[in-house]
Amino acid sequence: METIGIGLQGRLLEVRHRIAATCAAAGREPGSVSLLAVSKTFGPDSVREAHAAGQMAFGENYVQEALAKIEALADLRAQLQWHFIGPLQSNKTRPVAEVFDWVHSVDRLKIAERLAAQRPAGLPALNVCLQVNVSGEASKGGVAPAELPALAAAVAALAPGQLRLRGLMSIPEPTDDAGQQRAAHRRLRELLEALRQQGLVLDTLSMGMSADLEAAIAEGSTIVRIGTAIFGAR
Repeated sequence: METIGIGLQGRLLEVRHRIAATCAAAGREPGSVSLLAVSKTFGPDSVREAHAAGQMAFGENYVQEALAKIEALADLRAQLQWHFIGPLQSNKTRPVAEVFDWVHSVDRLKIAERLAAQRPAGLPALNVCLQVNVSGEASKGGVAPAELPALAAAVAALAPGQLRLRGLMSIPEPTDDAGQQRAAHRRLRELLEALRQQGLVLDTLSMGMSADLEAAIAEGSTIVRIGTAIFGAR
């Protein structure tokens, strides 16, 4: 999608139109898909501009960058929802547990245990998704599909007041082929459905980015993570 010559608010509106049109084509309600604006590498002013256009949820990949941005936007804290979507090392879990509302990239029990233990008692439970490596790429994070049921059961059993397992996230191997895009997203949806059949109460599929949000929505995504199409090229 062309992003030059149009402002951030215009690009944000275009993305919302893409989501609404795709939902209509798939027979879904537009409100069933949430837009997560991925603001990594863009400064607080860009977040403020997006917020002024009605965007509330923002995704960040890098802990230190995110913490500085959240502090700079402290006056908007009650109005913003912060999602951590990048790789998370065990020595960085505390600040994430203390300031974020969601973590999409949990891929091992140790990370979930630390997040639960470090979540301040006065805050709502931290919403988490388990990242699944649906494409089997060695360079990608995420739990292998075969190991997902055991991890999901263990994370769901952690202290509910500190941590709430909401669903699954994936970053499939990039492709321009719409059929391959849909197949990867369908795999994540099927994994979520299997976990539900095991008795887990899950409601979130975090899948789809700027290049494949249509395929993701068609396969049941509930959160699309959009960066470039909103903020422009990095």
